[in-house]
Amino acid sequence: MSIRDWPAAERPRERLLEQGAISLSDAELLAIFLRTGVAGKSAVDLARHLLQRFGSLRRLLEADQMTFTRQLGLGPAKYALLQAVLEMARRHLAERLHRQSALESPLVVRDYLKSMLRHQPHEVFGCLFLDTKHRVLAFEVLFQGSIDSTTVYPRQVLKRTLAHNAAAVILCHNHPSGICEPSPADRIVTRRLQEALELIDVRVLDHFIVGEGDPLSMAEYGWI
Repeated sequence: MSIRDWPAAERPRERLLEQGAISLSDAELLAIFLRTGVAGKSAVDLARHLLQRFGSLRRLLEADQMTFTRQLGLGPAKYALLQAVLEMARRHLAERLHRQSALESPLVVRDYLKSMLRHQPHEVFGCLFLDTKHRVLAFEVLFQGSIDSTTVYPRQVLKRTLAHNAAAVILCHNHPSGICEPSPADRIVTRRLQEALELIDVRVLDHFIVGEGDPLSMAEYGWI
């Protein structure tokens, strides 16, 4: 049965317009993105099939092009559309950060860092550079690879901090394993960077670790 033949109150698009996107399930949201189904499957049926194949909506959204386009009902055009949507979401979060103080918008900071780091297949280390009012000047990924095997150079962090004329920084890196608990190496790196940045009167406000769920704030745990 085509979605067009469903009662209007049950159609995902109509429900979204009436009740808001939050009222829809993952499958219903994905069905709106897909727009059409395939032979024998409505868009909602296809969405449920895809979620079952990938295991979750997040895994589908973070799939690489080859994996994504091999699936029933998907292809290069859908992959390009999805990447455009994800990039617009990241830019929207970045604009919100630039308008507000990072300390007054902790949820926006967390959402932005998740959007930038959580999909990375390997460990990356970055910085949010802030002005004197703690508004975001820029975000940069500075190092790639495991924090245990790739040195995080304080000199490079200082160089980029001075280049942005930043008054404070928020450190961040991801754990591809999904476990946010900081390792001994994480704490050592944080301490080294704090000491180095203090020499140029720049504060480290926090160090976020991005994994599954909400990013862990080392400052909230009293580790900074």
